[in-house]
Amino acid sequence: MEFYMEKELEKLLGDHEINKKFMEDRTIFLWDVVDDESARDIVKRLLFLDAKNHEDITLMINSAGGAVTDGLAIYDAMQYVKSDVRTVCMGMAASMGALLLCAGAKGKRSAWEHSRIMIHQPMIGGQIIAPASGLKIQAEEMMRTKKLLNDILVKHTGQPLEKIDKDTDRDYFMSPQEAKAYGMIDSITKSL
Repeated sequence: MEFYMEKELEKLLGDHEINKKFMEDRTIFLWDVVDDESARDIVKRLLFLDAKNHEDITLMINSAGGAVTDGLAIYDAMQYVKSDVRTVCMGMAASMGALLLCAGAKGKRSAWEHSRIMIHQPMIGGQIIAPASGLKIQAEEMMRTKKLLNDILVKHTGQPLEKIDKDTDRDYFMSPQEAKAYGMIDSITKSL
């Protein structure tokens, strides 16, 4: 039993030490879905690190996306802080994850060489139970959201709106090389 307790304590302290080291290095992780919990954590860390000083902050991304509103909270915080936010895709940056990847500081957006990047239009998940007027309101809001997200992609990639509109009509996957040519990232990391 004592051995087990020591191992558990070691795991807890190890995680604490790892997290402490990453914060000292100004590195934040988006690992998994973009939701209120991950957005709260990332926004808090961005604001905390930026309040300390304005050195670069690195946002490591491995995410298939998630909630648009939570992703926009992260996006707005990235644009608000005075520190440059370096973005790095490791694994996958899809949907909101891809938008956050390309929203990093120009010249400081990268992807690991075997990563995948995917953009598409926003979607409504689940089941909607509403009167016809409610469905119309939801559809109009979805179109406004699609325009907002596409405008953000235009701003950060330099691609024309017509191309972004066409490419986000479906899942549009890119290799790091393709993402670089598209303007989503600036470099490909082959080794650390």
